[in-house]
Amino acid sequence: MTFSLILGLIAGYQWLIILLIIVLLFGGKKIPELMRGVGKGVKAFKEGMNEAEGELKKAMNDTPSGNNADQKTDNTKVEK
Repeated sequence: MTFSLILGLIAGYQWLIILLIIVLLFGGKKIPELMRGVGKGVKAFKEGMNEAEGELKKAMNDTPSGNNADQKTDNTKVEK
């Protein structure tokens, strides 16, 4: 929440100053490489999320419906 609050407090010209500082620190040639790396990371994260969501949906579909899945059935008789 504080991150979104900080982003909301930064005006347009302040973003330009931050961008200029980044260009000065990393140089024009390193920024495309940096953004490519960030893009690959975001893509891998999304693929992982989609894979986890698919596995969760598959697990939900594989379980039997109803409350009987949680109950154990015991068909053995105990004689005293």
